[in-house]
Amino acid sequence: MNPTPAYTAANDPIDMIENVTFDELRIGQSADLVRTLTQADVQAFAAVSGDSNPAHLDPVYAADTVLHTIVGHGMWTGALISALFGTVLPGLGTIYLEQNLRFRHPVRIGDTLVVRVTVRAKDERRKHVEFDCEVTNQKGETIVTGSARVLAPTVKLRRPRTRLPTIKLVQEPAAAAA
Repeated sequence: MNPTPAYTAANDPIDMIENVTFDELRIGQSADLVRTLTQADVQAFAAVSGDSNPAHLDPVYAADTVLHTIVGHGMWTGALISALFGTVLPGLGTIYLEQNLRFRHPVRIGDTLVVRVTVRAKDERRKHVEFDCEVTNQKGETIVTGSARVLAPTVKLRRPRTRLPTIKLVQEPAAAAA
């Protein structure tokens, strides 16, 4: 299965970003993001988060685990959900309040994920929106399921997309034993 992305944040050619306000959101409305996990993604996420668990970084160690290979950080997948909320639906001005995720399968290097969020409920008084979250891989396996609650923007916003910096990974030499 090679999913056609409705939206791919990493390579978005659109120069502008626009939100969907609380009043514009409809029950059942959804948005997708497609991303393929690379070794560089795993290393960058480890460097930024400080999570140096060898199950994510050391192939020799990972070979002796129950999964027998390096796997991506579970919260990398959670970060993709956050990216979808902050840039697409609802987008600009969204405040992430809560999430509940169930990790059902690991993500391996080379896996292509389709991240989908779908409006489940709206709270008119507080302007909160509840979403169902689902992440599937290229095999159609459900990787993550869950829910999230956000404070949706009430004012329409449109602005130039912020260009992300390029990350260059540099492996520092191992310290000499004393």
